[in-house]
Amino acid sequence: MPDTHHPGRRSFLTAGAAGAACLGASWLLSGCSGADAGTVLPAAAPAGTPDRGGTLRIARPPASDAETLDPASSLSAYEYLGALYNRLVRVGSDGALAPDLAESWETDAKATTWTFRLRKGVTFHDGRAFTSADAAYTLRHIIDKATASPQAAVLAPLIDAKTLRTPDAHTLVVPLKSPNAEFPSLLTHYNCYVVPDGSAKSIGRTGIGTGPFKLESFAPAGPGRITAYADHWAGRPVLDAISFYSVADMSARANALLAGQVDLLSQTNLDFATARVVAASDRATVARVKNAQWYVLPMLTTDKPFTDVRVRQAMKLAYDPEHVVKVALQGAGTAGWDNPVPPDDPLHLAAHPAHDPEKARALLKQAGQEGLAVDLYTSAYDPLLTPMALAYQESAKRAGIRIRVKTAAADSYYTQIWMKKPLMATYWYTGRPVDQLFTQIFRSGSSYNETAWSDKAFDTLLDRARAETDDALRRELYGQAQTMVIEKGGAMTPMFADRLVGISREVRGYAEHGFEFDYLGIGLKGA
Repeated sequence: MPDTHHPGRRSFLTAGAAGAACLGASWLLSGCSGADAGTVLPAAAPAGTPDRGGTLRIARPPASDAETLDPASSLSAYEYLGALYNRLVRVGSDGALAPDLAESWETDAKATTWTFRLRKGVTFHDGRAFTSADAAYTLRHIIDKATASPQAAVLAPLIDAKTLRTPDAHTLVVPLKSPNAEFPSLLTHYNCYVVPDGSAKSIGRTGIGTGPFKLESFAPAGPGRITAYADHWAGRPVLDAISFYSVADMSARANALLAGQVDLLSQTNLDFATARVVAASDRATVARVKNAQWYVLPMLTTDKPFTDVRVRQAMKLAYDPEHVVKVALQGAGTAGWDNPVPPDDPLHLAAHPAHDPEKARALLKQAGQEGLAVDLYTSAYDPLLTPMALAYQESAKRAGIRIRVKTAAADSYYTQIWMKKPLMATYWYTGRPVDQLFTQIFRSGSSYNETAWSDKAFDTLLDRARAETDDALRRELYGQAQTMVIEKGGAMTPMFADRLVGISREVRGYAEHGFEFDYLGIGLKGA
């Protein structure tokens, strides 16, 4: 399964593991002591200002041997992207859009033409000046069918490569095929990092961007190293370098952290037992990223019994999300109430139906599904999938629903189970703009619509929301879209989980948002 579903989920894990660079952890978690269920997990990373210099060592999961540094690719080396590249627009720590390579942007009255004013004095790592030609090329590269970029499904319906205009070196004009008042937010996706004009054939190897670090070495599915780019437009990064290592599984990555062999575990959500061991150690601790992962129980709406909206509604009303958060997350998260828009998103709609097992029973009776029994597939791919499934199973009993939890192999879960079984457990990373979230995961025909839900009224509502230039009215329309997903869609969202990130106690300046951290500001104490 490609990275686009969840940044960091790697295609063909077994192939990647074979080429992983083992760090040789010197002791096993099972032999650790000093941590128990009473260990309090930190609420934030260590505070303080890092010292300039030093090398940050990052352990990451194994990747496909086809891994590339082309940010537009479905197999991009995600951990490198924010260090090597910049986007036109980014998401700030407050969740609002913020300037990156574009200093400002504006649209016409109908939101059909967007104009981006680009930064001056920006250079690529090879010394070439960044211009509007690079920005236009990046968009063309993303929507080019030959690139096969996941973001093409979002941008290609909006952008015609032939109509992009660059009236001067620092102005990009993007006429849209249809109005979209949220268009700049779509450029914050990690596939939208800017690459040099004409670099499609080489960018996967060279990694030449405008980011705070430049490439020294890179091996697909293996180790790599990047070094500080002194001429970065926003200033030199705190660190001198970052080294990346591919480590096969979470236990090995955690052991490397505890042994002082790495400083940060990338794309690794620690289970609670491991997190307590890490937090109790002298060398390492845990940084908690609030509501960073969105957990889902997708029902395939093309498979019985979930073709019937009454069954889908019953499945949602039958369980108590607060119970799932308490049992599966031990309180380290927020109840989802079947709304995929995170609770800290400015467009989040707080209203939702209440847990009502008796109403669920009545709906099942109407649908001829009394005593419903279904299989719910899960795996050890992520440490919270099975606890979530078991908590749902326990809660849904009150409505007379019998859930049979089936555990599938982790290495084939996203090729054999996901989008193939009628009911399964999965997760996504938060940080997507609302329009992209709905377009990629809930719109009819999207390749990542994991419930295969198709509703023309919902699609029309999305089109209306995009075209609405009045902020208050657009917010109301996106609220209506959330209500439709809750009441009619096939996705149950029991919870948003805090991600538990393992880091060295020497790391300073770790602040994560949208599964990215500040490469400019992160550093080490005593470097």
